[in-house]
Amino acid sequence: MAVLKKHHIPWMIIPAVLLLDQVSKVIVKTTMTLGQSIPVFGDWFILHFTENYGMAFGLEFSGEYGKLILSLFRIVAVIFIGWYIARLIKQNAHAGLITCVSLIMAGALGNIIDSSFYGLIFSESYFNKAAVFMPEGGGYGSFLHGKVVDMLYFPVIQGFFPEWIPWIGGQHFVFFRPVFNLADSSITIGVLVLIIFQKRFFKIVQSQAIHLPPEDH
Repeated sequence: MAVLKKHHIPWMIIPAVLLLDQVSKVIVKTTMTLGQSIPVFGDWFILHFTENYGMAFGLEFSGEYGKLILSLFRIVAVIFIGWYIARLIKQNAHAGLITCVSLIMAGALGNIIDSSFYGLIFSESYFNKAAVFMPEGGGYGSFLHGKVVDMLYFPVIQGFFPEWIPWIGGQHFVFFRPVFNLADSSITIGVLVLIIFQKRFFKIVQSQAIHLPPEDH
């Protein structure tokens, strides 16, 4: 049985995450109306179609120029992450570290595709009408001005804040409120695992750096 080598990890993770992310987004975009909700597991896991111009978990980066800046930042970040993955492989870094960074890159790429191309290839989504792929009159936006598709909603805990709490007493709360997508999930998982196991992951990288031969001048 062939042994999985470290340089194979990004080529397995990134395409797999991108495929699942984009397939789920296209299905939601073309079959659901904006704001539509479909219960999956009772009231705690719901498919809820929403779109945003901003960052992960529906956060906004307002304005046309803000959207453009964010899209360009994502592209630059992905280029840097790609370079960093290549460097980690060259350093024979921990497979877990390469996996985490690959998950982060895959998630970033997934949302870049939405931002870059969805405005060109989809019609606008409405509250009473699903979007059309490759509409006859063209898409709803220009290059780098597409909207990110979100659909995963987990309102696991709902209730009201106690009346005695200042300012928010009696108000309704939902945990977890943000609506997100598989690309966001990939980034979040990669970052969390990286934080939890950072000492183990970076130990090999530091060890490799210590034993590198001195450069000739």
